[in-house]
Amino acid sequence: MATKRQVFYSFHYKPDCWRASTIRSIGAIEGNKPAPDNDWETITSSGDEAIKKWIREQMKYRSCTIVLVGNKTANRKWINHEIVKSWDNGMGVVGIYIHGIKNSQGYIAEKGNNPFDYITHGKSKKKISTIVKCYNPAGSNSKERYEWIKKYIASAVEEAIKIRNDN
Repeated sequence: MATKRQVFYSFHYKPDCWRASTIRSIGAIEGNKPAPDNDWETITSSGDEAIKKWIREQMKYRSCTIVLVGNKTANRKWINHEIVKSWDNGMGVVGIYIHGIKNSQGYIAEKGNNPFDYITHGKSKKKISTIVKCYNPAGSNSKERYEWIKKYIASAVEEAIKIRNDN
């Protein structure tokens, strides 16, 4: 049996925490534990250096970052920081759209922009979206999209690590 990869999950906290928790509970890979609301408020109110330190600590021993893409994830300061830091640390990076997964009220959201369109690859100066994949799960409803993610998340992580090793 293959060992589970340890990953770092990047997502826009307020609107996507429920969706992110749903994806993290799949169990196909081991992810970082999210900071409870009160801890996250303490971290964010402590300033940029505290946030960078928290991100750095959460990324330790991780081989890949999964960006869970909601409708307002792209081009956010800390999402961009996590993507760049992951890439610079030699980690695989992959995106999975989660707009089609229900939130705590049972609603799905509009699809957001690809967050990798806002970051350039250091050597080539091309958008990192030309290198990194961002998957839009197949399915006509939340359950089918969840099942798609459950089926393919581990292979998406392996592919992301290979892509990073090749670049």
